[in-house]
Amino acid sequence: MNIRDLEYLVALAEHRHFRRAADSCHVSQPTLSGQIRKLEDELGVMLLERTSRKVLFTQAGLLLVDQARTVLREVKVLKEMASQQGETMAGPLHIGLIPTVGPYLLPHIIPMLHETFPKLEMYLHEAQTQQLLAQLDSGKLDCAILALVKETQAFIEVPLFDEPMQLAVYNGHPWADREQVAMAELSGEKLLMLEDGHCLRDQALGFCFQAGADEDTHFRATSLETLRNMVAAGSGITLLPSLAVPNVRKRDGVSYLKCFKPEPKRTIALVYRPGSPLRGRYEQLAESIKEHMQNYMDAPLKEAV
Repeated sequence: MNIRDLEYLVALAEHRHFRRAADSCHVSQPTLSGQIRKLEDELGVMLLERTSRKVLFTQAGLLLVDQARTVLREVKVLKEMASQQGETMAGPLHIGLIPTVGPYLLPHIIPMLHETFPKLEMYLHEAQTQQLLAQLDSGKLDCAILALVKETQAFIEVPLFDEPMQLAVYNGHPWADREQVAMAELSGEKLLMLEDGHCLRDQALGFCFQAGADEDTHFRATSLETLRNMVAAGSGITLLPSLAVPNVRKRDGVSYLKCFKPEPKRTIALVYRPGSPLRGRYEQLAESIKEHMQNYMDAPLKEAV
């Protein structure tokens, strides 16, 4: 038995699918399947039920998966302790980001981080919040940058910045030439939303329900860019986080309005495991991002040209 075997087992438990588990471990499906069988032979127990088309774990398999996760977390701590003996801001760093943050935040911070910490080897992973937190807990990720939700309270949360949401309307909309809108004015409106699984969906819905607005259930988008294109086509209106909004009031058929009373916003934070020996690394990384983004968030909005 080796650490890699435990990683295969945990990946299979997370994905419940041999091919997807193999892809996540960067090995072929036969390799992963073969190693799971070897693990069963070595332990002398059946970990999986072979009579079903689905991946079903036996009771012994489920217990072993829990223990494997614990072992992998401890191995991660061991590696972090070893890494701490060298330079604090050097070596590999696996960072998770949610899809509604990653594409819009990374262009701002990656050049700065490369310049500030040239010896840091950053590996970026994009997934939805629940997946990132599971990977963070298992040790696959070192830290994650996401919007704070109830589930992040189990980790150390380092707020980076508050990100307001703006109302996006198509250029022919009656509000298109306005600069701002009170949330109460959304009462009775229906807004386009992301599909289930995105924390931004739940956050935006909360503000909409509070204002008396509702969701347009005829369509749910898989990404913010799909939402933007639907608005540009005149198919509805939506709330978009500020990092996804261009620094002009109008662009490509969409007008952006600031919202107030109250201002809808979410807190973007860096989270990491409690007790990590590399706490200083994460805190220093967060401080650099926080300082860099403060200047951007304070920049005035430009007029369309």
